[in-house]
Amino acid sequence: MLENYLHNCLYFTANSLCRTMTRMAEEVFAPVGLSPSHAFVLMLTDQGSGLTQKELTQALNLAPSTVTRFVDFLVMRGLVLRQSEGKTVRVFPTPEGEALREVIAASWKRLHVRYLDVLGHEGDDLARRIDQCCQKLDGK
Repeated sequence: MLENYLHNCLYFTANSLCRTMTRMAEEVFAPVGLSPSHAFVLMLTDQGSGLTQKELTQALNLAPSTVTRFVDFLVMRGLVLRQSEGKTVRVFPTPEGEALREVIAASWKRLHVRYLDVLGHEGDDLARRIDQCCQKLDGK
């Protein structure tokens, strides 16, 4: 009875999926030397005009303090830098960060292939449905 309750609870099942995907992603990203979250921040900064931390916060749907910690870590590793433009601070990849672009993209592709091998194209459908649900629950 309790097991049925857990497996029909969105909170429990979403967190269970998150833990499973996190383990899988961390394995795939181990050779990069970055967590999947750090790699995603680095990828987002590689947009030419740089991004503000507010834009990163919105894109990643994370708390500003979390994004600040991620950017601080990437700055410390020499992979991104902050540039001030008046009151606006933008985050850009360094040449070292740009050099990781292809290996990061390959890791995202490996992760995608890995979960599609298990879920089939349901994996892509599930990602879209989860994103739609997140937007609804966030009131967007």
